[in-house]
Formats: sequence, C-alpha cells, structure tokens
Amino acid sequence: MFEFPVLETDRLRLREITAEDAEGIFACFSSSEVMRYYGQGPLTTLAQAGEYVDFFADSFRDKRGIRWGIELKGSKGLIGTIGFNAWSPKHQRAEIGYELNPDFWRKGYAGEAVSRVLIYGFERMELTRIGAVVFTGNEASKALLVKQGFQQEGLLRNYMVQDGKPHDTNVYSIVK
Repeated sequence: MFEFPVLETDRLRLREITAEDAEGIFACFSSSEVMRYYGQGPLTTLAQAGEYVDFFADSFRDKRGIRWGIELKGSKGLIGTIGFNAWSPKHQRAEIGYELNPDFWRKGYAGEAVSRVLIYGFERMELTRIGAVVFTGNEASKALLVKQGFQQEGLLRNYMVQDGKPHDTNVYSIVK
C-alpha cells in the first residue's frame, strides 16, 4: 500500500481524513443543504460521521477510491472533502465527488480542489477518464464541472434516490 498523498493548492491542503476529523465530517454531512444532492439524508449523530471516516479509510486501503479532507492552509479542521470513488485501475477510470460546508461556498475552494485532484488523478493514478454523476437540479456542481473541462454525456433516469424519491442525474466526464 502506498502512503496517503497530501496535495496542496494556493489556499488549500488536501490530506488524509482521520478519526479526529469526525466533528468536521459531521458539520458538513449533517447539513441538509450539503446533502440535498448527495443521494442520502443528512447525518444525525457523530457516530455516523465516524462511520464515514472508516468508509473513506477502507476505500483507500482496498483501492476502491481515495477521499481527501479539505482544510484551509494555516487552519485546523475540515471545510469539506473531495475524492474519487468507483475507482477501476484496470479501466483507468474513477468518479469524482466533493462537498463543502456551506460556510465556505462561493469562495472558489471547490474549483481549486477539483483542479488539483484532476491533475493527481491523471498524472499519479494514471486515469484516462474521470466521471461525475450530478443531480439534474444541481446547477452549482454542473457549472463547476463544465468550468473544469467536463462534458455532459447523458441522462440517467431515476438514478439516485433522495428522501425516498427517485431523481434523474446527468453524467459528465473529462478524459486525459
């Protein structure tokens, strides 16, 4: 197993998520605004946040994905997470996902993190395709992906269930 990579941008440090981050994970994933387009409901307990931490660690250990905690340089505590899931080294592809605590929206942090993670995915993970699945109503995520060079490929009907109701999603990708 290789060591967890730490990535940096001008304003951000992307690092491994640890048990000490459970409160930061909870602050982000308990927000109904954040979870609106996530495909599951908001967290309600700190124990659930601990399960997320374990899931991210297991995913990395088992080479199914990698999830970085996003923190501001010079500050302690996560403002969100970003990473790849559905990673297939054989097929050189993965799907990107990200979320930020609403206190940090509209400051360019998500775009900065996505840009850095894309470079890592193509150069270090040797991906040839990075996809994204986005709820059709998630205009902010759509705009961010298009700005980063992603192209919309199609519609997945009733692909994600949120609050017991199926929702359509769009598929985006960027290729090396």
